[in-house]
Amino acid sequence: MQTASHDSQILKGVLGLVLLHLIDERESYGYELVERVHRIGLTDVPDGSIYPALGRLERDGHVTSRLVPSSSGPARKYYRLSPSGRDLLAARGAAWLRLVDAVTPLFNPNGSGPTGGTP
Repeated sequence: MQTASHDSQILKGVLGLVLLHLIDERESYGYELVERVHRIGLTDVPDGSIYPALGRLERDGHVTSRLVPSSSGPARKYYRLSPSGRDLLAARGAAWLRLVDAVTPLFNPNGSGPTGGTP
C-alpha cells in the first residue's frame, strides 16, 4: 500500500536545506515555517523537528533571529539568513541538485538509466 509519507531519514537530511530556502524567500517565524513546510507537501514533518533544526541553524550562524511583539500572544522569533546561510544554501542546493541528477535515472520508468534498464 502506497502512502504520502516520506522517509524520515531523507527528511532529516534535507530539512535544514528546506528551511534555508524558505527563510531565503522571506523572513519567517517558527510556526509560519511549520505551516510553509507542510504546504509544500511535507505534511509528515513533525513540528517538533522544525524548531530544533532552526536552533541548529542559528547556533551555527546560518540564520539570525529577532523577537517581534505579537498582538495575539507572546513575541514571535523571526528568522532570516545570514551571509553564511546564503553561502550554505547555495552550496547545499547545488549538491542536492547534483545528487538528484545522479539518482533520478536509476528510477526512470522507461529504463534509460545508466544501468540500461537491467536490475
